[in-house]
Amino acid sequence: MDSDGVRQAAEFLWSAWQERRVVDAVPAACRPGDLEAGYAVQAALADLAASPLLGWKIAATSRAGQAHIGVTEPLAGRLFQRFAHGAVLPIGHNRMRVAEAEFAFRIGRDLPARSQPYTLDEVMAATDGLHVAIEVPDSRYVDYAKAGAPQLVADDACACFFVLGPAAAAWRHIDLSSHKVTLSRNGTLAAEGSGAAVLDDPRLALTWLANDRAKRGEGLKAGQVVTTGTCIVPAKIAPGDSVVADFGELGRVGVRFVE
Repeated sequence: MDSDGVRQAAEFLWSAWQERRVVDAVPAACRPGDLEAGYAVQAALADLAASPLLGWKIAATSRAGQAHIGVTEPLAGRLFQRFAHGAVLPIGHNRMRVAEAEFAFRIGRDLPARSQPYTLDEVMAATDGLHVAIEVPDSRYVDYAKAGAPQLVADDACACFFVLGPAAAAWRHIDLSSHKVTLSRNGTLAAEGSGAAVLDDPRLALTWLANDRAKRGEGLKAGQVVTTGTCIVPAKIAPGDSVVADFGELGRVGVRFVE
């Protein structure tokens, strides 16, 4: 995919973002045909957005999630500062309307691009902290489940909103893969799961991202936040709902949705 095609695809998607409209697909003449092209469009879209980069998100980290959208590996997306919200989140224009409970890591030391893969131990040694988080994804496609990996990546891997909760005081001794997570909606249990849903362990998901970014020439930078994928089956939400994700001894994070 040449640079003109990358630019045209990014401008098409950026227009959809700005106008809050959905599309069937990126026009065939500039539609990314593989992941490399999809990530090139995503990078060009980031240039158009001109919003400070807060970190990264990982989509499709569960087998069920991958099957739902027809992909065979996780997908990385950029988290912009403007995606971050506090205790109240407007979702009037959000079409997916689901909430996901996620482990989020804060990078403490750069993990630059390199040819040799990073090990789990190296990545965790460079990680400064663990936060609990809620992600509220969205897509610019009418049927995102049929868009395919290259187009989903081009559209920033369904990034939309997220709420970063408090940092866990002590977490390195905890087996995150078996750690239970629940999400309640308006005081009633809506979903439950564990870190095993996230590539078997959220730390493995973070290591996957470090290596995916490294092989693409970017790496991860100190201070960036990485949300690692949902621990639960995404829970339906609507304006007026209050949601709390409970990670037990690691903390809780809540948000109220409005139009």
